Amino acid sequence: MPKRLRRRVLLVGPAAPALWVAFFDSHSVLRRVGYARELDRLTLENEQMAAENEQMEAQLARGLDDATLERVAREQYGMRRPGERVYRVESPEN
Repeated sequence: MPKRLRRRVLLVGPAAPALWVAFFDSHSVLRRVGYARELDRLTLENEQMAAENEQMEAQLARGLDDATLERVAREQYGMRRPGERVYRVESPEN
């Protein structure tokens, strides 16, 4: 085998599997980078939800005052007082 051909085989031989693993394999570097980004995004989202849960638990521990109870009843459940008229105003974006 000529020296030049042997050198090419030695360079291309390991490079081909390395390129395959880096770009085309099911565990490729590109997919792993995507997985790492998704993990960071989900971790941040999880931390935000945990903080929101703590805030809600603290509010429940304090108890509900009348103003909070009325606000929740109106906003979330669409309740109204007897004889009261409610007008729904929608913004142009909706």
